[in-house]
Amino acid sequence: MILELIKQPWPWYTSGIVIALIMITLLFFGKSFGFSSNLSTICSMMGAGKKVRFFDFNWKNQQWNLFFLIGAVIGGYLSSTFLVSNAPLNLSKSTITDLAKLGIQFDGGLNPSQLFDFKSLGSVKVISLLLFGGILVGFGSRYAGGCTSGHAISGLSNLQLPSLVAVIGFFIGGLIMTHLLFPILF
Repeated sequence: MILELIKQPWPWYTSGIVIALIMITLLFFGKSFGFSSNLSTICSMMGAGKKVRFFDFNWKNQQWNLFFLIGAVIGGYLSSTFLVSNAPLNLSKSTITDLAKLGIQFDGGLNPSQLFDFKSLGSVKVISLLLFGGILVGFGSRYAGGCTSGHAISGLSNLQLPSLVAVIGFFIGGLIMTHLLFPILF
């Protein structure tokens, strides 16, 4: 009964309610949320603070965020293993048409298999895009002082002006990528 309830699509607002509850809890305990901060915490744990001053901090203060990271990985595994639905993704016809114009065939999954399966790793284009995209995400997270989740969820919840500027920048970058660069790349 409960498993069947969990497998069903939930209303879009469910995630908003859960995020709000998590943010209220974090604010109550004086914590701020951001996924990219886990990377610096892991580097600090591994001793990078001995060579790079940026990583020289007490990583034990960030242990709670590492548990969140581990929980996200375990939750992703459990949901992809035990909560798999055989029904194809319900994607709008216009999105399917737009993807087809870019040469990307919708196969019913969340991610197009021609870009996100092991066979695609043989393509120089896909590897280049993933590598370049990863570098841009890493640079952007460091330059902006946090990732999209940290700024958009935690920073805006704390009414931080730098987070508002960062989120506006994320949206502008997303629009440029979607409407200008993506059609050129594909």
